[in-house]
Amino acid sequence: MSDSPAILRPQAKWGNYFFYQKADVLYQLTVAFCQRFLPKSGDRTVDQMVQAARSGKQNIVEGCADGVTSTEIELRLLNVARGSLKELAEDYADYLKAHSLPIWTAGHPRFDAMLAFCRVSNKLPDYQPLFTKCGDEELANLALTLCHMVDRMLSTHLKNKEADFIEHGGIKERMTAARLARRRTQNEEIAALREENDALRKENARLKAQVAALQPGSFGLASPPSPASSSSPASPPNPAVPSDPANPKDSCP
Repeated sequence: MSDSPAILRPQAKWGNYFFYQKADVLYQLTVAFCQRFLPKSGDRTVDQMVQAARSGKQNIVEGCADGVTSTEIELRLLNVARGSLKELAEDYADYLKAHSLPIWTAGHPRFDAMLAFCRVSNKLPDYQPLFTKCGDEELANLALTLCHMVDRMLSTHLKNKEADFIEHGGIKERMTAARLARRRTQNEEIAALREENDALRKENARLKAQVAALQPGSFGLASPPSPASSSSPASPPNPAVPSDPANPKDSCP
């Protein structure tokens, strides 16, 4: 009998994804950046940047969690995370432009070193010492680089998920496959029971034939006489009492 295919997918461990780890860094970095370099009040940019960074991280979590049942929802939420981080990158670029600070790209003397650091560093403890040590130009460019990296990683992850969906389908297809597999299993069980029942019937008929062959009268043997039909032997005469058939009274004392 074949096992039914699983309907629910294994829960993804999003904490192991590099794009989640870097998104977590981006959220914490953005909170520190806004506290240090943006006005404490009266500037909506603070809320927008913090919310965009949070949305990027949280939608990765929610998308991976919902992927247990729905690939469609997972793809949509991961793409929402991409959109939020693109918005965040635009805010950092706007800050650098507004403050006449350079955006580090290939060819900038500090770009290669920053890129190499971001490639090998994924978790928050790697970046936390920089939150208070680096200036706004360094932190903004660091955040921009992380935003671009997470975007590329998420794009690759989404393409892999899309290919998996095309090949295996979503939860509706898995539910249908599970029902069909269960129906095949039931049919196999019924067929096996029918075969077993036929075999038992044949065995029962064979045993009945053997029992019939062992009954009295089989193999040309005569049946033994019935006790009721056998005649009782005659009682021998009593020699102590003579009898006179002509005068039975003479035999009495």
